[in-house]
Amino acid sequence: MGATGKDLTQSAQARSTVGTEKKGIVAVKTILQLGNPGLREVAERVVDPAAPEIRVLVADLGDTLAHWRASTGYGRGIAAPQIGVGKRVIFLQLPGAEAWPLVNPEITWRSADKIVVWDACLSFLSIFMQVERHREIVVRYQDLQGEWKEVRAGEQRDLSELLQHEIDHLDGILAIDRITDMRTMCTREEFEKRYRAGSPYAVAATKR
Repeated sequence: MGATGKDLTQSAQARSTVGTEKKGIVAVKTILQLGNPGLREVAERVVDPAAPEIRVLVADLGDTLAHWRASTGYGRGIAAPQIGVGKRVIFLQLPGAEAWPLVNPEITWRSADKIVVWDACLSFLSIFMQVERHREIVVRYQDLQGEWKEVRAGEQRDLSELLQHEIDHLDGILAIDRITDMRTMCTREEFEKRYRAGSPYAVAATKR
């Protein structure tokens, strides 16, 4: 017997949710990959952090990050431009901590002292490289109620380098732009075999 109009509508709706997983309604979005022009665009400021669409965006970022962390062992942070949304929103999920969305984050202070760390990205997870970051920074941001907050980040929990990485995304800057030496670039396989144990990615499924 042929499909009914209702069946066809449901089928079309199912096809339209490509990139979305159902687990109570979990939205796993497609992450833009290196070479996609969207990763190079400068994101717009969020006018109203309390707007419903920003809450939906934050939920999408959280679901997508959780999916990648579970499936690859990597993922502590993600930025809205990585899922094709040009808004200044980043989302962090630090090990053992509550989800942390930051709206309109901006670095207001950078230490003169710098560090060199291993870095990669969910937008090109097959490539790792060493980059230079400020050892400490101060970040000003809004929460989902629109209140301004401030955090000082250092090497503890690798928070400083993580925030710098994600905020860079909002300005169309990628980790490969910060590489210290092209000779440090390596494949994920070689990185895990030779360098992971001494890097911010040492603990599987808990690091970006």
